[in-house]
Amino acid sequence: MESKVLVSAVSLILVVGVALGVVALVRSNGPGESGGGDLNAHTKAVQAVCQSSDDKKLCVDTLKPVNTSDPNDYIKAVVKTSLESVFKALNLSDKLIIENEKKEQPTKMALEDCKDLLQFAIDELQASTILVNDGQGRNPNDRAADLKNWLGAVIAYQQSCLDGLDTDNEKKLQSELKTGSLDQVEKLTALALDIVTAVSQVLSSLNLDLNVQPTHRRLFDVDSDGYPEWMSGPDRKLLADMRTGAAVTPNVVVAKDGSGQFKTVLEAINSYPPKHVGRYVIYVKAGVYDEYIQIDKKKKSMLIYGDGPTKTIITGKKNVVDGWKTMRSATFSTVAEDFIAKAIAFENTAGANKHQAVALRVQGDRSAFYDCAMRGYQDTLYAHAHRQFYRNCEISGTVDFIFGYGSTLIQNSKIVVRKPEPNQQNIIVADGTIQKNMPTGVVLQNCEIGPEPALQADRLTVRSYLARPWKAYSRAIFMENVIGDLIQPVGFLPWNGNLFLDTCYFAEYANTGPGADVKARVPWSKGVLSKADAMKYTADQWLKGGIWLPATGVPFELGFTKP
Repeated sequence: MESKVLVSAVSLILVVGVALGVVALVRSNGPGESGGGDLNAHTKAVQAVCQSSDDKKLCVDTLKPVNTSDPNDYIKAVVKTSLESVFKALNLSDKLIIENEKKEQPTKMALEDCKDLLQFAIDELQASTILVNDGQGRNPNDRAADLKNWLGAVIAYQQSCLDGLDTDNEKKLQSELKTGSLDQVEKLTALALDIVTAVSQVLSSLNLDLNVQPTHRRLFDVDSDGYPEWMSGPDRKLLADMRTGAAVTPNVVVAKDGSGQFKTVLEAINSYPPKHVGRYVIYVKAGVYDEYIQIDKKKKSMLIYGDGPTKTIITGKKNVVDGWKTMRSATFSTVAEDFIAKAIAFENTAGANKHQAVALRVQGDRSAFYDCAMRGYQDTLYAHAHRQFYRNCEISGTVDFIFGYGSTLIQNSKIVVRKPEPNQQNIIVADGTIQKNMPTGVVLQNCEIGPEPALQADRLTVRSYLARPWKAYSRAIFMENVIGDLIQPVGFLPWNGNLFLDTCYFAEYANTGPGADVKARVPWSKGVLSKADAMKYTADQWLKGGIWLPATGVPFELGFTKP
């Protein structure tokens, strides 16, 4: 019976693929326009999928050889082409590393980072290929969300590679990477996003819902207690303890006084067993831990918790002025999936005069932070890629102190604006969304935005803003927050003249407080959202939070936090 249902679903996708071009072309052709009656179904489908792409010629050239009307084959084709471009970029980065082995350390760092980032991009595209090839009969819109998440990360890595080569001496290398391969990586991955979006939109417009049971349990099957059905017994007990406040039994304990198995956090992280299954729990006792940490992608499902963000502190002071690239300046980095941190602080004490100095960099998908603090000045929280959730946290800084390319939701938290250098302005968010169909941006929901005590007296003279457009389609949404009077009435700051003002997306909904008055906001912001539009940025829709947040044990609101 199961195989018959599966065949029916695949057949339906094929039928929809043939209809795809017809539906879209009928809607786009007005009276007196050519309906393209002599075009075959494949050509119509290609034209339909490509009509909203920014590079229609590239789209048609990529899909035309795919002699089918199956949307899955279109997605496969463009993902395959994008993967080929990333392999080319990886080979070029290897070549440049060898050719520049005698260059200054920061340049070598940047090239090594490019290589690592391109490896991550390959992983994302290979995962995308597996998902498209997986014949489970999943709802196309569910598949689209995963694909867009991974494809958005590929562009995040491509952009981060270029971001690292930012000095005058490195511009030649940056240009060589761009023209040699990275521009093509961005174009093809953006095209993949366009195609996935177009297919998803047309299928949605046809009101299709494939009521097909997959051959294995899906990530989002939840039992009557609210736990994912695939979750093991020990993990269920762990989550239950986290939710009730009961003592959690860790795998290892870190204590500076020697009362645990390890004295440093790094040693505890390195104790993660190969091929570990389930949640690996590290308890870090109160203390200030001066160390630099990266959790690699193999250390999945790790939970680190402390005695509270004023007691358990991981600290560092690396920064750009002292020769570190922005990525390398992070005190704590995690690139593994399903990472959770609770009751702990991450800080970078370099100071406002040291420019970029990251306290926390988060790259792994489905990362969650609860009752944590991220303290720094410029570039405090690097929400680098993928879906990220922050709850009951305190995030402080000066310039662009929440930035990156991730899909980020910060809920029920304190946003603390610090005193900058005399020649600086404060900006809370600098989002890196650079393509229109990237599912990325920063959402602040039900947060308190205010000054630190040192800024209180000067809060009206030091200029502070909600966001500025770092990249072409920068996206920042502020909803249900209490905004203090330190925020300038215009709300948002241009990046460089009129750059990106016509494409960025800054919007507000149901904010209160003296800084929430929108009457004087810049004309290029999107203003106040309707409730229906604001709903798109709640945890359920923005992060697909109903799928994975229950497995974190972190409190959350899937919708609005206020009536």
